[in-house]
Amino acid sequence: MNKIKFIFITLIFLAVCFSSSAYKILYAEQWYRLFHLHFYQYPERCAENIHYLEEALRADFANPLNALAKINNKTEWELYRYLFYTHVSLKLVEQYLLWGSKYDKQVAYFYNYPWKQQNLKSLEKAEKLYKYALVYWEEAKKWSAKAANFQFLFLSDVQYWHDESYRIENGELNYEEIIKEHLERLEKVRSQFMNMDENTY
Repeated sequence: MNKIKFIFITLIFLAVCFSSSAYKILYAEQWYRLFHLHFYQYPERCAENIHYLEEALRADFANPLNALAKINNKTEWELYRYLFYTHVSLKLVEQYLLWGSKYDKQVAYFYNYPWKQQNLKSLEKAEKLYKYALVYWEEAKKWSAKAANFQFLFLSDVQYWHDESYRIENGELNYEEIIKEHLERLEKVRSQFMNMDENTY
């Protein structure tokens, strides 16, 4: 009898432990809250953050009562969503650039010739990641332009998002130039690797 009682109590305990610790992530704000910066930015950590942010862009928004800013009316709700999309798109640009930098070879040193093929593959990965960053930069500009139509409104809880959008609109923040510089330099480094042979080593 005691054995059956012990097993029954153990099963109840396990059921409570496993059912109470998990909750389903449904809304954009929940996905966004999972995004975090690591002290050491390894590629898999960038990939993890990118997953959270891309899910945030795909997910529905929570009820305005659970927004990341105080929302008083439909107009503020519309602005909030445009600023959210702008901000998350910018974070994706940053994460893709950071991830790409892990594979980017800034300089083609002559002594790297024995690993020429590995370096070329690494540059190819970096190029793809930089191009993804460019896609999200275009998204950020699109949403920022929509938010710019609400210049008479200000959501104080997300002031930083307003600042980002304003910097995009006045040209102070321009990731396109930065990304294109990376791609141009990468192409020069790739060309140097392609021209390497036994005589250059």
